[in-house]
Amino acid sequence: MAPPTVGASFRVALCQLGGTTDKKADNLARAQAIIKKATLGGGGAKPDVIVLPEVFNSPYATASFPKYAETIGFEIGSQYDTEKSESESVKVLSRAAKEAGVWLIGGSIPERGVDDKIYNSSPTFSPDGVLAAIHRKVHLFDIDIPGGITFKESETLTGGSDLTIVETPFGKIGVAICYDLRFPEIAMIAARKGCVAMIYPAAFNTTTGPLHWDLLQRARAIDNQMFIVMCSPARATSGDGYKAWGYSGVTNPMGKIVAQLDEKEGILFVDIDVAEVDKARAGIPVTVQRRFDVYPDISA
Repeated sequence: MAPPTVGASFRVALCQLGGTTDKKADNLARAQAIIKKATLGGGGAKPDVIVLPEVFNSPYATASFPKYAETIGFEIGSQYDTEKSESESVKVLSRAAKEAGVWLIGGSIPERGVDDKIYNSSPTFSPDGVLAAIHRKVHLFDIDIPGGITFKESETLTGGSDLTIVETPFGKIGVAICYDLRFPEIAMIAARKGCVAMIYPAAFNTTTGPLHWDLLQRARAIDNQMFIVMCSPARATSGDGYKAWGYSGVTNPMGKIVAQLDEKEGILFVDIDVAEVDKARAGIPVTVQRRFDVYPDISA
């Protein structure tokens, strides 16, 4: 039998934010407003965790990333002084998390590293506004689908080199970004290290979204018998810029999408029952049936 999951149930709010412009201040103001709205609970209990979408403070375009990139200077294992941060977005999100008293997965923002390279980075804040972790997108979105979409993040971005697991009162939660979802190793390692959920700020598009958005999150949930949480921007209705798929949602450990938005701006509230992880692992006990004498344990 699989060992019991260490964690507690929690309520998550996914902020499918729309209306991103070329004005960073306006984008940050919209993020603050939707966080405040999410804090009200949508007629239910106040959420414990609020999630923003990928690249919410900037246009999603390779040419924009260097222009909007902010220096954060976060180092794993070191205490971070938010008040002295050079990052406007980090300061805004830190205040929002503290005012709301919630864990905040701050979508992602373009980050300029101390090495002067540009990263697609997701900051996580504790309820007291402390910057608890940053995930730099490991796998860059470089694709070329004839008749569909061509996009190459590597034109201006560099991939991160660390996996991210955040210790919360609800258990360990893994954080990754969008294209990272296509690589099962990240969720696999997170699950074997005790995570109850993976949270992905993401921005699939109108080509890849209908093909793989639901399929991939269900696959990761079934593979690892954990919750998969996806938060997308709302789909733009005008202009010739990037068109996100939308459909933010939550998939349970048995691979069922238990709640999902459509493509429009909105907030989705979902109660995560951690007992469902144990139930799935007891019923289909793949966690104790793996044959590491036949193939390697990549989490070792």
